[in-house]
Amino acid sequence: MDKTILETNLNGTRLLIAAFIVGLANFMVVLDMTIANVSIPTITGSLAVSPSQGTWIITSYAIAEAVSLCLSGWLAQRYGLVQTFSVALIGFTVFSIFCGLSNSLELLVLFRIGQGFFGGPIMPLSQTLMISIFPPKKYAQALAIWATTTVIGPILGPILGGWISDNWVWNWIFLINAPIGLISIYGIYFFLSKVKSPLSKSKFDVIGIILLIVWIGAFQMMLDMGHDYDWFNHMKIWNLAIIALAGFIFFIVWEFTEKQPVIQLRIFTNKGFSIATFALSLAYGAFFGGIVITPQWLQLNMGYTATWAGYLTATMGVGSLLMSIVVAKFLHKIDQRLLASVGFILFALSSLLRAFWANNADFMDLAWPQIIQGFALPLFFIPLSNIALASVQSHELAMATGMMNFIRTLSAAVGASISMSLWSDFGVSARNEMIGSVQLSESQQILQGADISPESGLFILSNLVDHEAITVSINHIFWGLTVIFLFMSVLIWLSPKPQNMLDKLHIH
Repeated sequence: MDKTILETNLNGTRLLIAAFIVGLANFMVVLDMTIANVSIPTITGSLAVSPSQGTWIITSYAIAEAVSLCLSGWLAQRYGLVQTFSVALIGFTVFSIFCGLSNSLELLVLFRIGQGFFGGPIMPLSQTLMISIFPPKKYAQALAIWATTTVIGPILGPILGGWISDNWVWNWIFLINAPIGLISIYGIYFFLSKVKSPLSKSKFDVIGIILLIVWIGAFQMMLDMGHDYDWFNHMKIWNLAIIALAGFIFFIVWEFTEKQPVIQLRIFTNKGFSIATFALSLAYGAFFGGIVITPQWLQLNMGYTATWAGYLTATMGVGSLLMSIVVAKFLHKIDQRLLASVGFILFALSSLLRAFWANNADFMDLAWPQIIQGFALPLFFIPLSNIALASVQSHELAMATGMMNFIRTLSAAVGASISMSLWSDFGVSARNEMIGSVQLSESQQILQGADISPESGLFILSNLVDHEAITVSINHIFWGLTVIFLFMSVLIWLSPKPQNMLDKLHIH
């Protein structure tokens, strides 16, 4: 990897502080990907909207982030790495404050879009900055600092989000970014303002980005609104589907003919990159769908507080942290396809265990699948990223990294929408089946024998059926995820055996 940043003033303590500041900014953005998950029931209750509408808070952020990822490389080349990073950091902090001050779903979703748009470039640019300010012999140390902030964020996110929801008000899950952002902004100005990077006045693909926003926006709106409008029984969903399909077709045609496209689709002619990226994106979408619905089920059906839902969700963090160290050590000693395949099988096991969850499950019954999932995540995430990037030429690394992050982030939004929609649809079907099998007269006699009035009895029966239906529905979701992960464990073997990324980067 070429060293594009020239800096002579950073060394010793100043270098470590600068690295900490960059890592802190990355941590803040990664934290925001998961901090809202456990707070959705609290937010939707406060804003008087349905849980399915609450998913827009997550998906709007992810979609905006995915789009801005496509722009981050061009912006850094056009205006400078540090300058682009600083503006993104300022914008993310400002929109975080706006999110915290929102008093309606419409405003919150609007500001989450702004937050995601400015937050998107921070993760890839923080990684580039970290590598650029360190000397070549300390690249491994730089990447270790960056990876630590990336791993810790998802661990603390659910815990912090749950604790804030229960002890403060949900607005603080966004307002908490203000002091972190201000410290990071000041640190970047103080330590990195003199860092220069080469600039390039390359053409910007305006039409390409407009088409990208149109088809992705229409597709995501179709997924988010489908359940509320009874899917294709409503013309609005048909209109969104047509716009998404037409926009996608025009986008593909334009990108293949444009000399400087916003997304360089030719990278997908590489078999190894295509298979690894597809597997990574599908698996990440499935994983993200699971971590979105789990904390909501815990609070809606199991009586968990947001804090305890956060604790349970975060149990996967310990395994992720430990296994990240192990995978990094053996990454180039074991066939990475085998590591990824084992990771997928463990994910399938985790999903299978959750497919048998019941309303009387205790904390450890619910925690074990999360713990297994934590160990599985680095096993597929790290090797697949390496397989994808090791499959391309060195001059294609920046393009491949951007494309991989874009598709992965987009898959997270799609996975969240689909899982929430299916959970709701399966719940309705399960409830209808249960009502049809309930012997109402016999049940009422039993309840009357316990001195419960008919009206109260019907209310109790309705609640019992609702709770069982929601659990049966989430079981169906995890059965589906089990099949997906098993499929991925086989698919990854179609990818050619990867090279060593250290050889490609010339880091020894």
